[in-house]
Amino acid sequence: MKIRLSLIFTLLAIAASPVQAAPFAYVPNEKSATISVIDTATDQRTADIPVGQRPRGVVTDGRLLYLTDAKEGSLLTLDPASGKVLRNTRLGASPEGLGLSADGTLLAAAVEDDNSVVLVEASSGKELARIKVDGRNPEHAVFSPDGRWIYVSAEEAEQVDVIDVAKRQQVGHILVGKRPRGIAFLADGSRAYVACEVAGKVYAIDVAKQKVLAEITAGLYPNGVAVHPDGQQVFISNGRDGTVMAIDTASNTVIATIPVGKRPWNMALTPDGAKLYVANGRSNSVSVIDTASHKKLGDINVGELPWGVSIR
Repeated sequence: MKIRLSLIFTLLAIAASPVQAAPFAYVPNEKSATISVIDTATDQRTADIPVGQRPRGVVTDGRLLYLTDAKEGSLLTLDPASGKVLRNTRLGASPEGLGLSADGTLLAAAVEDDNSVVLVEASSGKELARIKVDGRNPEHAVFSPDGRWIYVSAEEAEQVDVIDVAKRQQVGHILVGKRPRGIAFLADGSRAYVACEVAGKVYAIDVAKQKVLAEITAGLYPNGVAVHPDGQQVFISNGRDGTVMAIDTASNTVIATIPVGKRPWNMALTPDGAKLYVANGRSNSVSVIDTASHKKLGDINVGELPWGVSIR
């Protein structure tokens, strides 16, 4: 498959000075096996990069893209400026969510069929540890901002498993609702928010105490979580409602609900927190939300079955 002509223009934009270019949003499309590239300055899709067979979890350090491929059972390291896969690291059957440490040195991949989190050195693609977790079918593995912990959610669990990164092992768990999905930390690392799909709730966790401090009623099938850089808002996607809700972190109450596409899933914010990009899995689109007004700015068509978004 050839890279589309529009990719050439994206490569030129990526190579331009950071002063002149807004961040790009990268959207893995599971069914079409592509990465859609969105210019966040114009909210236009500028390219579709063919990659792997079923790309899912995605993170970027601003230079490279890291992706899990569920069908290949691999971690792919992609140079978006050339569209080339630089490395292919074997993970095991059905990897999904992918976390990147704040310093960009470590990756953590949730491997569903292995009930494990694989810790990988980002610079080399070398597997450093394969850490078993209690929850079955782990979906997300997310680093705390200080790099000390990895929080892990699993589809067949009612807890968040806690991995000590230095010890390379699970050291505890935090009880939450049924089927925890998305996880995100406040920038200061004091709290984490976890969406529990079947429970229909969001759980605010005190990280120092490793305990739930608040339960927030969500819409139907909450799953994706994104935290505003200023720490004042948390955004939750409600899969069956087709909405995104905003939570005020001072009161842990819902302050807005925004209609988006069908089956909204994982999301990402621009670095300044001004806009939220939401992958709509059943609409084959990404909705863009103004975080100040809580209004949807528009929808961007992407590939088939978009899984999430990464921006940096």
